Amino acid sequence: AGYRRRMAPSARRPAIPDATVARLPVYHRCLLDLQAEGRPTVSSEQLADLAGVNAAKVRKDLSHFGSYGTRGVGYDVEQLLVEIRRELGLDHDWPCVIVGAGNLGSALAKFAGFTDRGFTVVGVVDVDDAKVGQQIGRLTVRHQDELDRMVETEGVAIGIIAVPPAAAQDAADRLVATGVRSILNFAPTVLDVPAAVQVRDVDLAVELQILAFHEERRSEGQAIG
Repeated sequence: AGYRRRMAPSARRPAIPDATVARLPVYHRCLLDLQAEGRPTVSSEQLADLAGVNAAKVRKDLSHFGSYGTRGVGYDVEQLLVEIRRELGLDHDWPCVIVGAGNLGSALAKFAGFTDRGFTVVGVVDVDDAKVGQQIGRLTVRHQDELDRMVETEGVAIGIIAVPPAAAQDAADRLVATGVRSILNFAPTVLDVPAAVQVRDVDLAVELQILAFHEERRSEGQAIG
């Protein structure tokens, strides 16, 4: 309920490589910044510098959906935004629900950047009676038992898990049971979900550890030098 199943890529257009898909949100963010600056066009070299990739990769990525720019002019920022939004499914709104009204869930619910990128948090749920009824921005925390009704009435497409690791699997099970097939998981644990469910994990500790690895290598290099 509430989940719009997409057509298979072969039924719409040739599939876009996963690596390209992963870069499209970065291009989208860069283009939003250019739009805010009033820049009408951008070259592949300029977009590459902003996105942290090379220009050839930018041109190849954008060619997958028929955007080639104009020689000597570059890409029209407004038009490229429209095309990337369409490819990412951001040309319409994606209602999201947050499971967990703790510090992280509350911060996510208040994050204005979701709306700018095509996502609207329509509800926050929790199992803690002390949190139920609290106001987080424009939203009132509701009990997790109301999740099924919320998904149906609000047309929820994406579930965001912001609970402790021990509660994450139950949160995922509840979301799957309501028909949600896309989950963003902030809990540092591996979720067991059906094959049809797409999960993206955001483990902040892992990201910090990767940064620590590079910082250590940098320190070693400076010591040797």
